[in-house]
Amino acid sequence: MKPGPLRAVDVPDPGGSAEPPRCAPLPTRVGVTSPGPDEPLAVVAAGPAGAGRRQVLAALLGLEPGMLAVPAGSCLLVNHARVPTRAAYVPGYRQPHSYGADPLAAGPALARPPRRVELSVPDPLLRHFAVLDTPDTGSLGVAGGRVLLDAVGRAGALLFVISADQAFTAAELHLLAEVAHAGVTVFFAVTPGTAGWAALSDGATTTEDAGASVPPAARTGGSGRRPVDPVEVSLAAHRAALLAAVPSLAGARWYPVGQADHAALRRALVGWAADEGLRRASAQPPVLPGEHGRVSVVPGLDPGDVGDRLDRQIRSCAQRIRQHLALELANIHLRVVQEIVFGVGPAGLPQLLDREMEALSLLATAQCDQAARAILDEAAARVFGAPLAAGVRRRIANAVRWGLADHPAGRELDRVLLVTSTAGVAGLSGAGAIDALAGFPGAERVEVLPPVGVALSGGCWQHWRGPGNDDPNGARSWAQRALREVELELSSEVSRRFEVIRLSLGAVLTDAVDHGILLA
Repeated sequence: MKPGPLRAVDVPDPGGSAEPPRCAPLPTRVGVTSPGPDEPLAVVAAGPAGAGRRQVLAALLGLEPGMLAVPAGSCLLVNHARVPTRAAYVPGYRQPHSYGADPLAAGPALARPPRRVELSVPDPLLRHFAVLDTPDTGSLGVAGGRVLLDAVGRAGALLFVISADQAFTAAELHLLAEVAHAGVTVFFAVTPGTAGWAALSDGATTTEDAGASVPPAARTGGSGRRPVDPVEVSLAAHRAALLAAVPSLAGARWYPVGQADHAALRRALVGWAADEGLRRASAQPPVLPGEHGRVSVVPGLDPGDVGDRLDRQIRSCAQRIRQHLALELANIHLRVVQEIVFGVGPAGLPQLLDREMEALSLLATAQCDQAARAILDEAAARVFGAPLAAGVRRRIANAVRWGLADHPAGRELDRVLLVTSTAGVAGLSGAGAIDALAGFPGAERVEVLPPVGVALSGGCWQHWRGPGNDDPNGARSWAQRALREVELELSSEVSRRFEVIRLSLGAVLTDAVDHGILLA
């Protein structure tokens, strides 16, 4: 049953308030984020199809390439463990689907592709960092690019693999420009590509023999008999083309990668992990002893005024987030219709819309987190004085988080919204259900609210891949209804979340004002 209207966030703000309601600036789209000190170190691998990315990663990790195969559109997370395991995390399920880690092990029969597959192997390199292999850049689209940027920001490094006979696309240059603007460490690996490896295997050692695998800008003049390495020549051409479009990546490191030459790249990645690990550890501030002591309330506060100001700010933030998400869903509708008519068609609609819902979930989570932090900081600083010590803020946030479950509206906040084959939305609650939605799970969350999760159920794949369901008009109508249902459910979910924050944070602050000290 859908939650009904909530008084604090659904009723318009009465006029005549002493101070207009305010809300902190909210992110308008998903992008590269700064990694927290507790985020696990990881290298995100990306690049176009046919560049040999799987072969590069397999050689780095000492694995068979077949072990790195995943369904189209899924991410592969490779981390360290003593016993090899492999599991698929599928939206709509609370538990992962486990299967064998050997290359010949058949994956589970799934109604829809998993958001991620986790492979754990005992390779020593994975003690330094995890590896996240992502879908081909040519298949990402707008939403997939945003999801990739979020993963790169939290991981800390990007390994972009491109072959000698390929060129950067405009979408890839745009993605790399955003990564460069955020200061993420970028590594480039240039491979021979399919044609280049075949030519080298046949003994081609001259410019005119290997020229088929070298872009025109990289071919040298003269007699054409000077011995060359096509990968080395292409590396210089690729680097020049990249720097012409993204000059800020001049410090990125480039590596020519042959069939067995990965030592330099491996050493560079280990060196990055050591430096980045020290940087993140030093960014974690120590907890001062005084932060666990007595925290007094600012004298002369009126409990009613504290509650009124909190109500107005929460109402303003919830309204802004609902407006932002409605606008983003309108943009998603335009992109989906365009792809149905001119791109993937009805058969590709589930994968396309699921990726859009993944990016929407990240945006909604970031907006709710930002607003909740601002509300807590401003209200607590008004009660306890500014500046607010980090330890005191943690105590208040923990108290608010523990108090969420005390209110009927706060139960099952960790709920996944699943789009069904009938263009409706069903709910599935539980921490496992939320975890199955993450393409790249990070550190344990310290935010007050659980993440927002939206995905497509397996029935959507079965419906649009079935015979007779290839009508573009029917797909457009279905997508419009589904997105409208998502908008209604998300609006209700945002209202419910901020109503619970109002109740829980209000109780913590009111108790503090009544007793003169922070009781948390």
